Amino acid sequence: MFAADLTMPSDAALAFLPAAAIIGLWVAWSDMRSMKIPNRAVLALALCFVVIAPFVLPLPEIGWRLVALLVVLVFGFFVSSAGALGAGDAKYMAAMAPYVAWADAGAFMMILALATLAAFVTHRALRAMPPVRAATPDWVSWTSAKFPLGMALGPTLAFYLALAAFS
Repeated sequence: MFAADLTMPSDAALAFLPAAAIIGLWVAWSDMRSMKIPNRAVLALALCFVVIAPFVLPLPEIGWRLVALLVVLVFGFFVSSAGALGAGDAKYMAAMAPYVAWADAGAFMMILALATLAAFVTHRALRAMPPVRAATPDWVSWTSAKFPLGMALGPTLAFYLALAAFS
């Protein structure tokens, strides 16, 4: 697998992992429940990077990673404006960007693609199960024609960081 090829420092990945995993679960849950990713989750993820990064990454690298956040935010704004992506999804992707080492972008995109496929299949299977629907009757994603992408985005960053931390 490509995990051994990741350039993200394992100590940095391990430091970021708890916050990314907790916030990622929040994002997945919220998007399935309401088809919305809260701005507080986006801000929490960005804030965690700003707080933790100075302890685990060199200062110039932090600057470039924050530039990545801005680039993804601007790109996401245009994609969202075109209707191809939800605004919450775009903002959350921007908040995820600084956590990913530039050299790992291809591997990260592969993880995102696999997580999206797995989340889509899982979501469609779960919404077809009456006991699951009965346990969560107010979840908007069960009846929406759209897919709650936060279900894939939330865990993707945690998967990437775990691979980098433990490989």
